[in-house]
Amino acid sequence: MEVDKKDIEENSVVAALGYIYILCLLPLLFKRKSKFAQWHAKQGLLLFGVEILLGWFFAVPIVGWALGILVMLLALLGVVNALNGNFWEMPFLGRYAKKLKF
Repeated sequence: MEVDKKDIEENSVVAALGYIYILCLLPLLFKRKSKFAQWHAKQGLLLFGVEILLGWFFAVPIVGWALGILVMLLALLGVVNALNGNFWEMPFLGRYAKKLKF
């Protein structure tokens, strides 16, 4: 996907917010014209959905901790890539983010 450099510069912080739990709704609702912010927010929304669906497993020792670390690592990678202006595709969830239409 082609993204305008100005779009990236103006929306990198908002795009990074897309990976912080419910804050993924901010770029989805308020930066609708920004392809960059929308892309990162869609990935953040999917990651948030996975966190909700796997919530019970987070309480299980070892398995839950591993899943929690994985989710936190993916969110951190998303934030770093958004702040650096990278159009990063998250492993596994990125392909589903491409299919989301809002």
